[in-house]
Amino acid sequence: MSNALSQISFKKMDGSDASLSDYTGSVVLIVNVASACGLTPQYEGLEKLYEANRERGLVVLGFPANNFGAQEPGSNDEIVEFCRGNFGVQFPLAQKISVTGDDTHPLYRQLVAAKPKAEKNADSQLLQILEKNNLAPKNDTDVMWNFEKFLVNRKGEVVNRFAPDIAPEDERIAKAVEAELAKS
Repeated sequence: MSNALSQISFKKMDGSDASLSDYTGSVVLIVNVASACGLTPQYEGLEKLYEANRERGLVVLGFPANNFGAQEPGSNDEIVEFCRGNFGVQFPLAQKISVTGDDTHPLYRQLVAAKPKAEKNADSQLLQILEKNNLAPKNDTDVMWNFEKFLVNRKGEVVNRFAPDIAPEDERIAKAVEAELAKS
C-alpha cells in the first residue's frame, strides 16, 4: 500500500500505533462497530467471514464508534470483553473513534472520499426507520449507521462500500470479497 489511505494512523486496542500499511497485501473489510445496536449480531457474521478467509488474506478490521444512538458507550477494554465474550471475535479491533461529524477520524474521511456512496438495499428498513426518527444521514456520502462496511483491495484502494443492513453473509459482500481475494 503506497497511497495516503494506508499512511493514516489509528490506535489498536492495546494502545499501539497502526495504519492500513500494516495490512499491505491483504484484503481489508473495515467496519464501524457498536455493542448495543440492533445490528450488533453482525459481529458473528464478520467473525465467520474472517475465519473462513483469513488464511487467504482477508482482514476484518473493526472500528468501534459511539456516533449513532450512543450505542457504543463502553471503554475500549469493555468493548473487547464484550466482543470476545459474546461473539468470539478474533479479528483486529481498533480503539474507539468517530466516523461522522466534525471529529471524524481521518481514516474515515479518506474512506468516504474514496467511495462516497454505499451500496444499499433497495427496500432498506433501516433507512426507513432512520428517516422516520430523523436520524438519517444529512447526505448520501455520510456513514449511515453502525456496521457500514468498506472493502479495501490488496493495493490499498477502496473498492466497495456496503450499507449497514447488508449483512456480512450477504452474497454481495461474499462475491466482492472473493473477487478481491482471487486477485494477487
